[in-house]
Amino acid sequence: MYTRYAAQSQASGLPGVPSPGVSPLRIATFNLLHGQPLAADGSPLPYPDQAADPLFEAIAALDADVLALQEVDRYQQRSGLSDQSAVAAKAMGATDWRFAAALHGRPAPVAGWLREPAVPGLRVYGPQEVETATELPSYGTALLTRLPVRHWRARRFAPAPFGLPLRVAGRRGLTPVPDEPRAALAAVLEGDRGPFTVVATHLSFVPGWNMAQLAGIRRWIADLPRPYLVLGDFNLVGPVPRTVLGGATALDRTPGTRRRPREPRALRRSRPLPGARRRPGREGSPQLRGWHDLARTPTYPSHRPAVQFDHVLAVGVPRTAVGTVSAPRVGVSDHRPLLVEVEL
Repeated sequence: MYTRYAAQSQASGLPGVPSPGVSPLRIATFNLLHGQPLAADGSPLPYPDQAADPLFEAIAALDADVLALQEVDRYQQRSGLSDQSAVAAKAMGATDWRFAAALHGRPAPVAGWLREPAVPGLRVYGPQEVETATELPSYGTALLTRLPVRHWRARRFAPAPFGLPLRVAGRRGLTPVPDEPRAALAAVLEGDRGPFTVVATHLSFVPGWNMAQLAGIRRWIADLPRPYLVLGDFNLVGPVPRTVLGGATALDRTPGTRRRPREPRALRRSRPLPGARRRPGREGSPQLRGWHDLARTPTYPSHRPAVQFDHVLAVGVPRTAVGTVSAPRVGVSDHRPLLVEVEL
């Protein structure tokens, strides 16, 4: 059983919603921009001598219980050869975490990436791989938690066959940017009211391609326990993400399809016995109908937020369970972290 006291939330310096005895879980997503420090006007600053210090301070200030990270470096020269997932885990006191490397290689100006052909696909790292400096530099998505984890899984999405002209921090106008592989991580976590599933991902910036990736994620987690929370930088705005997820749910219920997805063995062992009483808000409850945003606030660009690319979407979580929402300014990245307090 996981218990978290309200004093921890108050100590963070961020807004909190105290509850009698136990505070809500703090769920956050943050596109790191590889921990790049930025000035007040959004222009890049040089990394300090201890390149990971600004990232450590930003993550510690969030005081998150569950944290999804995108654009995460591992042993990259540009970010001081730090393992940014391990840095974030230490900063927040995570008990478990995974980093899914969407690609191995080094960034190249304009060209995207100089990839390492020896590792062409997905590779997942965790606490046991910390300080293995012989590993190749990589880049991807991370999911970190203070809660007990029942089950992990990861997947990789191929890049779109074309890129787009985009605004890049430190450059004027638009820069042609090729798309890149993307990764998603899912974890079944043990909350005070039972298991729930969290997904961390970073979707393509190519319209349509990112929507297909999001629909694929919904089908990919169909055998995992609800409620679901999907976190990340979707490169989508407004109602589009929840509409896509709702459409994917409809596809799961195509008439004439009665076969249920096979559950992982570890989860089958944890299912309640026949006749056991269901907790409110779990599978079969009316609360599971309809994906909705737990937070609606601009997150990009960090120095003057105007749009929301970063989302926390859920199904099976009643709106009354959602507390404080914030997008605090921190010292790194062109995105602001999105932080939501939820009773789960």
